[in-house]
Amino acid sequence: MTNSNFVSIFSAKITSPTKNLFKTQSHVLFVAILLTMFLLSCSSQKPSQKAPEPIKASTKKDPQASIERTADSKLAQAKSLSTNSLSLEQDKQINRLLIEASELFLQEQNYPKALWLANQVTDLVNDKASIYRLLLVKAASLQALNYTEQAYQQLTLIKTLVTQTHSSQSLPKDDEPALHFTLPYYQTLSDVLFAKSQQAAATSALLFAFSLNDYATEEDIHLLWQQLSALHPWQLQQIAKSKPPFFAGWQQLLHYSHKFGGNASQLSRYLSLWQQQHPTHPARLIAHDLANKELVVDNIENVAVLLPLSGAQASAGLAAQQGILAAYQNNTRVNIHFINTNKVDWDNLATDFNTLSIDHVIGPLLKNNVDKYLALSVENASLQVPALLLNLPQHHTLASYQTALSMRPENEAHQAATVLSQRDYQAPIVLSHQDKVSKRIAQAFSKQWQTKTGKSVDIVYFNQGKQMQASLKESLDVNASQARINELSSRLKQTIKAEARNRRDIDMIYLVGSAAQTRLIKPYIDVNTSPFAKVIPVYASSRSHSRFNDLNNESSIADLQDLTFTQMPWLLNSKQQNKPLAQLSQNLWPKRTDSLSRIFAMGFDSFNLLPKISSMQQAPYILHFGQTGTLKLDENNILTRSLTWGRYQNDKVTEIVME
Repeated sequence: MTNSNFVSIFSAKITSPTKNLFKTQSHVLFVAILLTMFLLSCSSQKPSQKAPEPIKASTKKDPQASIERTADSKLAQAKSLSTNSLSLEQDKQINRLLIEASELFLQEQNYPKALWLANQVTDLVNDKASIYRLLLVKAASLQALNYTEQAYQQLTLIKTLVTQTHSSQSLPKDDEPALHFTLPYYQTLSDVLFAKSQQAAATSALLFAFSLNDYATEEDIHLLWQQLSALHPWQLQQIAKSKPPFFAGWQQLLHYSHKFGGNASQLSRYLSLWQQQHPTHPARLIAHDLANKELVVDNIENVAVLLPLSGAQASAGLAAQQGILAAYQNNTRVNIHFINTNKVDWDNLATDFNTLSIDHVIGPLLKNNVDKYLALSVENASLQVPALLLNLPQHHTLASYQTALSMRPENEAHQAATVLSQRDYQAPIVLSHQDKVSKRIAQAFSKQWQTKTGKSVDIVYFNQGKQMQASLKESLDVNASQARINELSSRLKQTIKAEARNRRDIDMIYLVGSAAQTRLIKPYIDVNTSPFAKVIPVYASSRSHSRFNDLNNESSIADLQDLTFTQMPWLLNSKQQNKPLAQLSQNLWPKRTDSLSRIFAMGFDSFNLLPKISSMQQAPYILHFGQTGTLKLDENNILTRSLTWGRYQNDKVTEIVME
């Protein structure tokens, strides 16, 4: 019997109603046929090759457990008991042996046999504890065979089963106690969620598994730290919602390491405080390692800043320059050398670096110049110095000494989709303008929503003017409602007083467009929502928010009431915003656009990041709480951002906590 045969048999059964899980007593003849068929068809089958697995917690078993038991021995015992007349107790004993055999096949990594046998035995049992064990074998086997979605379905059935045994509407019988999630369940769940790219939920499952593992090792503790420190702060907030054991201590340790990891004296002080507060926490091993970790810090003396300071992009270059100078604050230990990329002789750039003794670089800013610089650095050792690029390359990869600050709008769509998918919205739609950037954001949101929920989300594109109104009416089914009113009115031949209603299956809208487009479409959404329906919450990308408009046009705030959006701290009255600098910037450049303000903030962050990047490479848990967002260095040497959330409410814009 081939792997595909096993899975096809399984797949045919997974679509049957859940009530099939609760079938009654087995029959002697069926048991005999089952065992004979299984032994004959599968005895020559070699154990399947173990599929690649994500990193997971230790699966060490009790060292006192017997290692002599085999699946075949359990099958043989079951076959010997299958006589023509079985007592009820013998029948139950056979079922127990068959369940144990399926579990042993799983341990032996013979996943097709484990899956097939567990699927067949499901028809023989009706107690919830046995069903739990069989569902778990199916889930683990399917995941090992790379059938992730089918494995997830089995885990969902387990969750429903356990919940039912704790429900007041379905109290357990005296002889059938309430079920509880076990260590193998959480280990399998973490495998499946990692495969589904749901890192936060997978790490939460690892934390639950760790708490149930009596034989957890130091390796497991380091694994948890590795997984937790790879997450963004907003992902950690998602884990906090599930309240895994020990998480408060982990979260506090992460906060200290995020914020003070690059400052040895400060970190040592906070680690001592943490150890006093959590004397028995398993992460005390990590705290000890952090206290003794020594980071190599770069010596920075001469920085070359490559910006377009003339020509068509001069305004962007000057905004970045002003941000860098705001962070520089006449630092006497560092010399800054601004180089105009529109006038520089690229062929002699290495000579200029040698003359100026350049040891660090900020920039270039423009994409084509980034690729040009990277190509030159490959060929010339004088350019192979630590560099923080202010844009992502298109045609070149980064060397180990090069990093890039990503301001890609897709990143915030990824964050928004992940956070919003946890809020139980069942029928979202995306309203997006037709321009290229909006399309990229909308598609990134849709893709991430699919990854997180397994469900697709419709994207409705609009243009400005009458076409925008038509697209919105179509997406909300307002036109269909009006057509029904008109048809009924014509049939009755009299005036009907009625209001067109929006469709009821939409429960959330993610809006992607400029601030001007949002000011037009948000009120239109409000007036086309039926007074009989619940208010549809509207979320948006940072493009929908304009700090410039908020400061100069109070009416725009009234038009955008209840709009919730992601934004960098610099453009939001947030805790992370550098308020004195924001006020000074407003006084100096009151007419500066939002796009140039973003570049100013990027310049400010880039100079402050320069001395931290080496530490962030050595200790990935170190974050930079900047004006463009909370910045984290990923495995590709790219600095990615976590944004804050804002909302228009009570005639002002305020920061809110969404996670």
